[in-house]
Amino acid sequence: MSDTTPRPLSPGPSYLRELELRPGDSKRVGMSPPQVLADGWWVALLWCEEGGQLLAFNDLAPSYGTPPGSPLLRLGPALSGTLSGLVLEENGRQQLRLRLGEPPEDEDAPWEAALVALAGFRFEPARRLAMSDSELARTVLEAFRDALLRLSY
Repeated sequence: MSDTTPRPLSPGPSYLRELELRPGDSKRVGMSPPQVLADGWWVALLWCEEGGQLLAFNDLAPSYGTPPGSPLLRLGPALSGTLSGLVLEENGRQQLRLRLGEPPEDEDAPWEAALVALAGFRFEPARRLAMSDSELARTVLEAFRDALLRLSY
């Protein structure tokens, strides 16, 4: 998003205390209250904001320029790697789904989309039982923060 384009407001307040993107940073990562769907999927809206307004994925793009394709091509593998072992694997595939929370205004510029993502997970039952709901949410929020930091590589 350009400096003249008004940024969408944060969907907050965050379910958990927001995390600083980096220590001492004014950028914050938050999440909606997670929901567990009837088929066992755990879903939440995850975002990154600054001053109550959403960032764009482009704000965290590599310094050498915006990569081709959707930011989800980088965010998805980073998130699944961080949560490896916690996310259920079925038929050789991790049970993790990720999509943009808000489509970009220009389909040819997906990195200009607001930095909000809808994430869905199915977790390993034994690992899930060993964690409280807030511990699980905190783990996902921290993994999302770590995945966002990898967008700039």
